[in-house]
Amino acid sequence: MHQFPEPPGGLHPLLAGRFSPDRFDPAAVVDDHALGLLLEAARWAPSAGNSQPWGFLTGRPGEPEHDRLLPHLAPSSARWATDAGLLVVALTRRHVDDTSLLYSEFADYDLGQAVAHMTVQAQAMGLAVHQFRAFDLEGLTKELDPAPGWAVVSMAAVGKAAGGPPKGRHRRSLAHLRSAPWSLAE
Repeated sequence: MHQFPEPPGGLHPLLAGRFSPDRFDPAAVVDDHALGLLLEAARWAPSAGNSQPWGFLTGRPGEPEHDRLLPHLAPSSARWATDAGLLVVALTRRHVDDTSLLYSEFADYDLGQAVAHMTVQAQAMGLAVHQFRAFDLEGLTKELDPAPGWAVVSMAAVGKAAGGPPKGRHRRSLAHLRSAPWSLAE
């Protein structure tokens, strides 16, 4: 991967300044207003056929939902996610009713759009988001018991970053983005 000391000029500051913190300020609170704006941003994301196949379970420190989520975090994510002001479980609806028919081949992609919108909104509000999959998927799914057709996909920790972004951002080159799908070697 190539290292850039800073993103190129012209990139929107919300994108250029975004990073996934590995430490959160445990004293920083994500209040009801902020939570509402984050969910609104997700709600307005594009989706195939306007299906909006996403749902979220949120938990803030001191709330019963937060306590339900903590035991399912992997040790690698528990080190930093427990200090975030908000944990978000992202779910998608892949099936229609109680059938095995696919709801949308784009459901996971659409959920990613919603989480990306939430991430940019958080950045605009001075918050940081660290999306992750380091949790016990089977255990969390059993704990939350989503309705048929819904699936837990990922989680995100949201809050005030403790410290700034790491020095330099590691990203593959633009040439790699355009050639990787046709390349035999990474």
